[in-house]
Amino acid sequence: PGANNGLRMGFAVNGAIETIHLPGQVRYADAYAAMTERRAAVEAGLAANALFLLEHAPVITLGRNAHASNLLLSEEEYAARGIEVHIADRGGDVTYHGPGQLVAYPVLQLNEWRLSIRGYLRALEAVMIRLLAAYELPGERVDGLTGVWVRGAKVAAIGVGLRHGVTYHGVALNVAPDMEHFSLIVPCGIANKPVTSLAQLVPSPPSLDEIACQFDRSFRAVFAAT
Repeated sequence: PGANNGLRMGFAVNGAIETIHLPGQVRYADAYAAMTERRAAVEAGLAANALFLLEHAPVITLGRNAHASNLLLSEEEYAARGIEVHIADRGGDVTYHGPGQLVAYPVLQLNEWRLSIRGYLRALEAVMIRLLAAYELPGERVDGLTGVWVRGAKVAAIGVGLRHGVTYHGVALNVAPDMEHFSLIVPCGIANKPVTSLAQLVPSPPSLDEIACQFDRSFRAVFAAT
């Protein structure tokens, strides 16, 4: 993992955020271990806030509000397709993560920004809307739902957890994933709205590395102004 702001583990700097890139296709269990270890350190005042940026190996995660009916195959059938299934301690329903998707896990001491959990969700949506605007895409919110849409199709899913005031889990942006994998679930439990990706929305989709940099910039801009 690399940091872009020179912070070292062992102390916390109020309001500072360390960006940590996890290389390769990261298994969900490995990312979860890194994220929760950092969350405990932030909670104890032993580390700065962090933003994990990564790409997952194929996985379906079930949030606290997940319904079994939104899994359209058995766990054995998912495994045969190389897709793991994990229960996740975040809000939301059933979500797919995989190659070609940017996943961002902010680990933040939320009271440093004086945000409620609802305000935090809106801030994450603002990050995505700002990022999409860089590609001349009109990111939108949908009343009563969490996430970001473009022209009626969901391009970014959000599901977060909060423990002792410290956030974990986060955002998944579809850059150029295998869209057929989304047909194996009811994404986020929303059956009547399609899922899309940047590869379907722009003539030449950016690389995942470029999107990670854009996300980092958008994230810092939004949270600096929050």
